[in-house]
Amino acid sequence: MSLDITYPEINNEIIKEHGISESEYAYIKDILGRNPNYVELGIFSVMWSEHCSYKSSIKMLKTLPRSGDKLLVDAGEENAGLVDLGDNLATAFKIESHNHPSAVEPYQGAATGVGGIMRDIFTMGARPIVSMNSLRFGSLTNNRNRFLLDHVVKGVGDYSNCLGIPTLGGEVVIEESYSGNPLVNAFSLGIVDTKYTASAIAEGVGNPVFIVGAKTGRDGIHGATFASDELTEESESKKSNVQVGDPFTEKLLLEATLEMCKKDWLVGVQDMGAAGITCSSSEMSAKGKVGIKVDLDKVPLREDGMNAYEILLSESQERMLVVIKKGYEKELSAIYEKWDLLCCEIGIVTNTKNFEVYSKSKLVANIPVDSLVLGGDAPQYDMPYSEPSYYKQVNSLNIDSLTLNNNFNKNLITLLSTPNITNKSYVYNQYDSTVRTNTVYGPGQSAGVIRIKDTNKGLAVSTDCNGRYVYLDPKKGAMIAVAEAARNVVCAGGEPLAITNCLNFGNPKDPEIYWQFRQAVLGMGEMCRALKTPVTGGNVSFYNENTEGAVYPTPVIGMVGLIDDISKTTSITYKDPGDFIVCLGALNPTLGGSEYLKTIHGKIEGPIHNFDIKSELDVQELCLYAIKNSLINSAHDISDGGLSVNISESILFSENNIGAEINFSRKVRTDELLFGECQSVIIVTVKEKDLHSLIEKAQELNVYTQTIGKVTDSCDLKINDLIDVKKNKLKTAYFDSLEKIMKA
Repeated sequence: MSLDITYPEINNEIIKEHGISESEYAYIKDILGRNPNYVELGIFSVMWSEHCSYKSSIKMLKTLPRSGDKLLVDAGEENAGLVDLGDNLATAFKIESHNHPSAVEPYQGAATGVGGIMRDIFTMGARPIVSMNSLRFGSLTNNRNRFLLDHVVKGVGDYSNCLGIPTLGGEVVIEESYSGNPLVNAFSLGIVDTKYTASAIAEGVGNPVFIVGAKTGRDGIHGATFASDELTEESESKKSNVQVGDPFTEKLLLEATLEMCKKDWLVGVQDMGAAGITCSSSEMSAKGKVGIKVDLDKVPLREDGMNAYEILLSESQERMLVVIKKGYEKELSAIYEKWDLLCCEIGIVTNTKNFEVYSKSKLVANIPVDSLVLGGDAPQYDMPYSEPSYYKQVNSLNIDSLTLNNNFNKNLITLLSTPNITNKSYVYNQYDSTVRTNTVYGPGQSAGVIRIKDTNKGLAVSTDCNGRYVYLDPKKGAMIAVAEAARNVVCAGGEPLAITNCLNFGNPKDPEIYWQFRQAVLGMGEMCRALKTPVTGGNVSFYNENTEGAVYPTPVIGMVGLIDDISKTTSITYKDPGDFIVCLGALNPTLGGSEYLKTIHGKIEGPIHNFDIKSELDVQELCLYAIKNSLINSAHDISDGGLSVNISESILFSENNIGAEINFSRKVRTDELLFGECQSVIIVTVKEKDLHSLIEKAQELNVYTQTIGKVTDSCDLKINDLIDVKKNKLKTAYFDSLEKIMKA
């Protein structure tokens, strides 16, 4: 058939508009043995976009630990990672970004980010049981940033709540660098019986290909390309690049798909996310080493006059591509009709290894699938990199030059009121965290904890990253992000299993930005290998910039840990007056990179804490041992705001008249002691009868410990002779500040 079609003539301007470089266009002609037509150019544009092809990052990502004893699929093999939990159960989980869409259409951008990551989970055959997120915005003194936060949170909450998936926690971070370019990273986790896991594969020549779910519209066209470019003032006009979600349709799609995944006639299924039909068709066929022939005239449309280019590139939500064994078409249709969803046969598996597309009886695209996909013949680049000019300058903090601010009570109240430390109940109260009644710990704790239904097991989940740390020291900052995510999971009683990541950076063509990315990936890999927590997959989001420059390099870590006995968990909450407050690990804080340095002194400077891997591993092992053996009543690691904030949060989440009295010394400045930040330190509470057993295990592991105080019934916080504050005053600062800021 002829490839002639009535579309704009391809010229240099058209090629540039599609984000294709001159060398890439020449490569396309070599692959095809001819000039591409307009539809094919659109296909290459989305599939070779940074968002889909990872062309600037894949070589670095390959350095990460991508396999492990408990991984049932290697990183990138499927829609999400899959980790063995024993007893024929597995967990599928993943985190992805929806940054650019959320910048121009925050409600739908955030909502469809949640919807997309949920589909990645249930296309594996897993029922989603946990939703998490990591959200970052610019200064809340800016009206636009407050608008973005409000609408992103509403989008996240509405979609998850309508699906009936509990949101167990996450992050809300405020830094000026995210102004105008918020980071919206959505995490989802599900549980599956291993005999019902599904694969994103097409195979079996002659097998039929179906589109199921919703109709196809014009929303989201070139969404993947849009996500692979910098935001500009013109981006506001690109709202058509943002998908529109319908959580009620997604709920039906979830149930229908999970029913389908239990059938032995299912071959493969994949979400139509970025690049829609194009991506799912090419990736599934490439994985199966086959081809796919698609007839676009059979695709159900919700808008008139859509052409082949629009249909192929549409990112309309709540759609899946399904391949089944020939002869079971009626059985498939019956399932989706039962759930009141469309189910239309649109193609067939072939032996050509090509993506063949027909429209109005004409062949409008014919492309080798291997040339389109990650791991195939798509471009892979070695990007130039160089140490940023700012790096040495911002890592030369002279602490002696800082005036010692002796108003420690006021400083603590100020820190508890800052957006990065203050309680995020204003946000998470908009989320349903208890639906399905399996939630053990919801938002506000070190990690979210969910019980696995019909078992004694549970999962602890944390999302974490301090972008300021990574800006000051990308390698060490990324190591800390992994370590703290693991520490959070351990503090809840979980043994870290694996991570997923969402790597948010600026323009990779800038050598200084790529240096940040490269160092962060190296640090992340080093820490994951030490923890034996392989990377199951994730997402790279480049081009996160505003008119002032790039966002802080932000490699968000989603860590999952297994709790063998759900009765053996703990929280940050102090329980009983008289309990000893014990420091696990050497408290050696620094003001470098701290929230205190930024808030009180207006400086963002390092060096950050001198992180030690062995100390981190030993402290985590000790804490996990103590929880499993019921030696401790609470566990809370030191992070933002240092020791004083750590103790404050633990008493503030406590009921009744619980307070704390801390009395110990350290040969550091008093502001460092109170507000400095460090790694590899967990504050626990322990009954007197269990103190000896805890110290004995600490000595066995060579972990430094120190009793630093006691839990009281005084409703006060006292630290040495430096801080003496009533709990009610702390409570007002901590729990009421974000709402006041948002309503100012």
